[in-house]
Amino acid sequence: MKKIILGLSTLCLIAFTSCKENAANKIDDKNVAEAAVRDASSSKFPVIEFDKKEHDFGEIESKTKVTTVFNYKNTGDAPLVITDIKSTCGCTVPQDWSREPLEPGASGKFSVQFNGSGTNKVSKTITVTANTEKGSETVKITAFVKPDPNAAKKPATTTSTIQVK
Repeated sequence: MKKIILGLSTLCLIAFTSCKENAANKIDDKNVAEAAVRDASSSKFPVIEFDKKEHDFGEIESKTKVTTVFNYKNTGDAPLVITDIKSTCGCTVPQDWSREPLEPGASGKFSVQFNGSGTNKVSKTITVTANTEKGSETVKITAFVKPDPNAAKKPATTTSTIQVK
């Protein structure tokens, strides 16, 4: 057993010491220049700027559908690609955004429809997933939802007392 361990140790020692070529000699200046250009361009990101970060619909009646448009501009140094726009719930539907790259300086828009669900002060967040440095941006809609005046009123509950003798 000692001979096997000694033989393997010798074989490993020979294998590790036989590679005398210096790794620094293998570096190609052309590859270094290409890597520098790639790294410089990878630090450039698109920047999405909205005309408004929040929209208030004011007072609306329950179940009333309302829509707003969020305009945005790519103020960064690279093309902007929006991959998804989602809301915090199904009552708010983002739609109509371009999935094509938006060049620096160009503008775009998307609409958000809210179906008027909820009561009193309602706030919904819309998350825009894009290739920005953060990866996502948010905008918000708010509304004060008034009860529907035509909705049936719930009957008042009454309690009766039974006396047992």
